[in-house]
Amino acid sequence: MTQQGVRWTTDQVLALAPDAASRAAGGTLGAAGPWSQAGSSDEGAVWGLCEGGRSRPYRTVVDVADASDPAYRCSCGSRTVPCRHALGLLLLWAGGRGAVPRGRAPGWAERWIEERRGSARAERAGAGSAMSAGPEAARRRAERRAARITAGVSELEQRLADLLRGGLATAEPEGRGLWEETAARMVDAQAPGLAARVRELGALPASEPGRPVRLLEECALLHLLDQGWLRRERLPDGPAATVRSRIGLPGSADGPPVRDHWLVLAQYDTSDGRLTTRRNWLHGTRSDRIVLLLSYGAAGRAPDLALPVGLAFEAEVSAYPGSGQPRAALGERFTSPAPEEARPPGMSTARATARYGEALRSDPWLESFPVTLGRVVPTPVGDSWQLADSDGDTALPLTPSAVARPGLWRLVALSGGAPVTVFGECGHRGFTPLVAWPEGAGEAVPLC
Repeated sequence: MTQQGVRWTTDQVLALAPDAASRAAGGTLGAAGPWSQAGSSDEGAVWGLCEGGRSRPYRTVVDVADASDPAYRCSCGSRTVPCRHALGLLLLWAGGRGAVPRGRAPGWAERWIEERRGSARAERAGAGSAMSAGPEAARRRAERRAARITAGVSELEQRLADLLRGGLATAEPEGRGLWEETAARMVDAQAPGLAARVRELGALPASEPGRPVRLLEECALLHLLDQGWLRRERLPDGPAATVRSRIGLPGSADGPPVRDHWLVLAQYDTSDGRLTTRRNWLHGTRSDRIVLLLSYGAAGRAPDLALPVGLAFEAEVSAYPGSGQPRAALGERFTSPAPEEARPPGMSTARATARYGEALRSDPWLESFPVTLGRVVPTPVGDSWQLADSDGDTALPLTPSAVARPGLWRLVALSGGAPVTVFGECGHRGFTPLVAWPEGAGEAVPLC
């Protein structure tokens, strides 16, 4: 049960979204603009009226008394649970700032809360086996969702087979409509991870050099993910967890807590205009482990977690499931962040690409992998740049996005032709530098 009167975090709210589309749509409603008469009670109810495309506003109420089993009611009639109005209301509530003040619920919200809680009490009283009912119901829900995903995967496999049978050139006249329709079917099948990958196929620019090759590669990765789901019962635990994560099934950071002295390597935000995602890369100075912390902010609000680069603190983190997954959740902190002169040990560019290859064996859908390059020099190559080993004859090209960033020139200025240490993300499109250190002593220089 939640402590009465305690607001959730933005991460808690966004974790309720059934798919990426709902998360984005809820983010647009996480501001005060469309809401009126919003309020909350100490007993765990949140309510409000949301202006929409009709004459009467949508009535939305959420029961958050039990954080493990929240309930929603909205007059929009959406089959998606929670709907975007419920997500938006909870994001507004989580943001604080007086947008959802304490008060007494209006009659329509109070009646629903009382009816729901009364029914819940009656169900608990009438259940002969209360201890086993919860797990059994959860098992049945999981089985129903798995069956819907399997149906969606089978349909996607048929569409991929039709596409390849007719030739990739047939995808050109279809435009993005085919992929949007397929993505919508994956959302209906409750497989948001598949839907996101399908949309990426439709977003490939027609003028992109090598587009047929990219299209074939992405289709192959989709096929591999489909087959991984259909054969998940035969996979070892690690790969099976990776497949479930890539499909879009929610997971919790239930790995054993790892206590370490964590150095903040990099922090950067990405936004789609509705939702801001913040990525924090940390390095354990004792375990030599690199982990990724994600936090979210809706409707133009900055994510809650802010960790300045170059600081370090003692804390516990717990890993999310999946083979080789760097993502973790921040647990208890034991010290406040303080400046730290340590830096992760660097490796050669050849070793970095080998590490990425090793990671792909556990997660073939991995776009990039965190590595630290030691004693590299930024070098121009035609219209692009690369990081060349000063002590060898190998190099890593920079990604097009990295070349376009102002951080490239900070890196070049820091180097001045001399070797530097660079942390970043190594992937199949190249290397994206995120932070650099000069040779010898010196503070970290953020590049993003």
